[in-house]
Amino acid sequence: MIFQLDDKLWFPNPRLGEEDGLFAVGGDLSPERLILAYNYGIFPWFSFRYHDQPHWYCPMKRFVIFPSEIHVSHSMRTLMNKGQYHCTFNKAFQDIITCCSLSKKRFLHDGAWLGVDIIKAYRKLHEMNIAASVETWEGNDLSGGLYGVVVNNCFIGESMFSFVPNASKLALIHLARFMQEKGKGIIDCQFETPHLKSMGGRFIDYDEYLEILHQK
Repeated sequence: MIFQLDDKLWFPNPRLGEEDGLFAVGGDLSPERLILAYNYGIFPWFSFRYHDQPHWYCPMKRFVIFPSEIHVSHSMRTLMNKGQYHCTFNKAFQDIITCCSLSKKRFLHDGAWLGVDIIKAYRKLHEMNIAASVETWEGNDLSGGLYGVVVNNCFIGESMFSFVPNASKLALIHLARFMQEKGKGIIDCQFETPHLKSMGGRFIDYDEYLEILHQK
């Protein structure tokens, strides 16, 4: 079942949605609605070329990485030990989200979702210290990174990119190690990909996800 949202700040029960997680259409991308959404594992995902209204997803099986389970391959360890790259937090959020949109000409694809409105919405969340970025640098040059939304002890990943091989992996490992040191919860990958599965991603059910998400 797919619900039509109105101007009121609310979401229906996502458990009633479609198998792929889509359960609502409409509403807006205001900070208030996005904050409400992410606090229940809900996120917007839609092609801005073909849809005038946000589409809201909440899969009942969540693909996540527990920071203590991050897999660092031998080749990645070798790369990290070279000291060629370093990672930072929130040093270039605007650059990261823009590069996520433009990397590999994603913006030109029919299903592109990182449009002007989405970028503006997450910039506002970043200004509110709710959206965050992780950057990978080679000297002063941005090599890759990722961004997402912080909810309590969890990081909900939105997108990543690399200008050089493995730069986004380095950012993800840096994030996971930081979260492990701080005793943080999970990195929500939203959907399974071979790349994220190789780094330790696995599925948990929505109830477990919410329990971890709401721990403070």
